[in-house]
Amino acid sequence: MKYLEEVKTLLIDVLNLGPAGQSLDADSPLLGSLPELDSMAVVTLIGAMEEHFGIMVDDDDISASTFATLGSLAAFVAERADDGAN
Repeated sequence: MKYLEEVKTLLIDVLNLGPAGQSLDADSPLLGSLPELDSMAVVTLIGAMEEHFGIMVDDDDISASTFATLGSLAAFVAERADDGAN
């Protein structure tokens, strides 16, 4: 999946997951499953994604379904990055 590894690396860095984060895959649940992913971490992660991928994330774009799994988050980034490339 496009962007999966890059999003995973950002997530590990922002949440300070260390080696435990390496086991995350596209189906790994995020919001509600990772105690480190609180509201402040979501804001920090969004900022990191905006900077790293050159995307803009509006408040209206943020939903629980976006942060449901690593795969859904990577798909969101891919959609935004592809929109910006056009």
